[in-house]
Amino acid sequence: MTIATLVRDRAGRTPDAVALREKHRGIWREITWRQYWDAAQSVAHALRGLGVGPGDRVAILAENRPEWLYADVATVALRAATVGLYPTSPAADVGYLLAHSGAKVLIAEDQEQVDKALAVLAECPQLQRIVYLDPKGIRNRYQNDRLLSWDDMLADGPAPPLELAAEPGDLATLVYTSGTTGRPKGAMLTVSNVDFAVDVLRGDGGLTDPPPGPRDLLLSYLPLCHVAERVFTVWLGAATGVVVHFGESIATVQADLREVQPTILFGVPRIWEKMLAGVTTRIAGATRIKRANARLWLRVADGIGATLAANGGRHTAGSRLRYALGWLCCYRALRERIGLRQIRYAASGAAPVAPEVLRFFMGIGVPMHEVYGMTENAAIATANRPGRIRLGTVGEPQRGVEVRIADDGEIQTRHAGTFAGYFADAPATAAALTPDGWLRTGDIGVLDGTYLSVTDRAKDIIITAGGKNVAPSEIENALKASPYIKEAVVVGDRRAYLTALVGIELETVGEWAQRQGLAYTTYRDLSAKAEVLALVRGIVDGVNAGRAPVEQLKQFRMLPKELDHETGELTATQKVRRAAVAEAFRAEVDEMYRSDEMYRSPA
Repeated sequence: MTIATLVRDRAGRTPDAVALREKHRGIWREITWRQYWDAAQSVAHALRGLGVGPGDRVAILAENRPEWLYADVATVALRAATVGLYPTSPAADVGYLLAHSGAKVLIAEDQEQVDKALAVLAECPQLQRIVYLDPKGIRNRYQNDRLLSWDDMLADGPAPPLELAAEPGDLATLVYTSGTTGRPKGAMLTVSNVDFAVDVLRGDGGLTDPPPGPRDLLLSYLPLCHVAERVFTVWLGAATGVVVHFGESIATVQADLREVQPTILFGVPRIWEKMLAGVTTRIAGATRIKRANARLWLRVADGIGATLAANGGRHTAGSRLRYALGWLCCYRALRERIGLRQIRYAASGAAPVAPEVLRFFMGIGVPMHEVYGMTENAAIATANRPGRIRLGTVGEPQRGVEVRIADDGEIQTRHAGTFAGYFADAPATAAALTPDGWLRTGDIGVLDGTYLSVTDRAKDIIITAGGKNVAPSEIENALKASPYIKEAVVVGDRRAYLTALVGIELETVGEWAQRQGLAYTTYRDLSAKAEVLALVRGIVDGVNAGRAPVEQLKQFRMLPKELDHETGELTATQKVRRAAVAEAFRAEVDEMYRSDEMYRSPA
């Protein structure tokens, strides 16, 4: 079974059912399963005509759209492998990934992405063709024999049915890691790896109860080159018939959520934090009566969330009654506004999230589940299941998954979805896998019965000058639970005490500043205001309260700019590159350790 056979079989069973919806010029356009499969077959025949065959790699450099799926399914149908590239990546990163993967064909979205590929073409000797989806600015202007439009590639017309064949060990996709500490590595996921992941997710208790199906709606918005988005948009869609929606752009996600009202939604912590910050901003800017009503019912929601958290995600009679009243007075309108009115399963993963954030959404009726997985295990490891939720953990092992804690505290997993290794990198593969097939995740954690808690990445653990081990992500997530803080980077390795670099959430702090009558011009200007420093100091004080002295922040400094992928401070998945941030803001860090005064306003 491959994603190609899944799409083919569903097209055979329910040819006229809706598979995808794409918003174009304000109108949602429906694509049936028959149309989905016909398009994938046409692309497969076209790619074969370009010389793509078993074992080759086809790269995709585009935003989420149906053509991404057609190309992915077509590539797998040819027993080749898909390589997803982040559309936000600069040309240098694109060049490295194309060269390292040895991609034969690149499917690029538009002129911007084509320009990146052309700029690094000399570094990619195996790249034979660049197929562009949007001809604007390219056709009749660019003269390069390797360029070919999507329409011209498909010009031969309808394709005859494909004869599908695959072996369990066939490479289905190369998913490159985010590269927080070095060059990205290409994780090789095979047909059998994907088959295992699909089997777990669509089975009873694997994800939702009842399992996902054609009545479910999903919005595809995270980059499809990220393994988690591929799981939900491509694999889960093909396996269960979930209807996948593509908005007009990443900028319209909030509006698309309100229109689609999905039933299943996956988000990285930054998504949930930003959504919570948006709610805070809207409430603060509402009329006095609306503001008072919202604050009353959000206090009630906090109590409901606490009850649910203490009861595995299940209501008591009292919490159910309070929620019913809150639904009438606040929660229905709020959830409608943020696009979560019909959600029956929401998940947070890819990085730790503050329990306070999850509790907020649980309190307003969004069934939140923190999950754990990584590229190297096909995103399958542990999950909080409906009715068995324990906040502060990433849940219990999924069906068919083994989890253990090594002697040094590292989390290790083993199952049929464990990757085949890193592409063209035998040393890294040997370091990641034990001889008996256990994946060394690089995360530190604890098993409490069947529940797994992730402390931090092993390489991120801070060892202070006094020899104390501190997990920075727990402190950082507690800070980012505030709607006013976007980034927090804790520093203190081999230092006498902990400090932090803090970045504000421009939108929410900007709204707050306006309500205070505080004028500002730029991000730098706003973050340097004494009033903003006092606001952040209060948040830091709250996080410090109740923590052991070794885990308290003794000083902080404001980041004078937003962290950026292009300057190397963030990965394409918006993860902080700690070494790059520490180097970029060395002066601010050094200043915090030169001061004799512990914890004072950095005026």
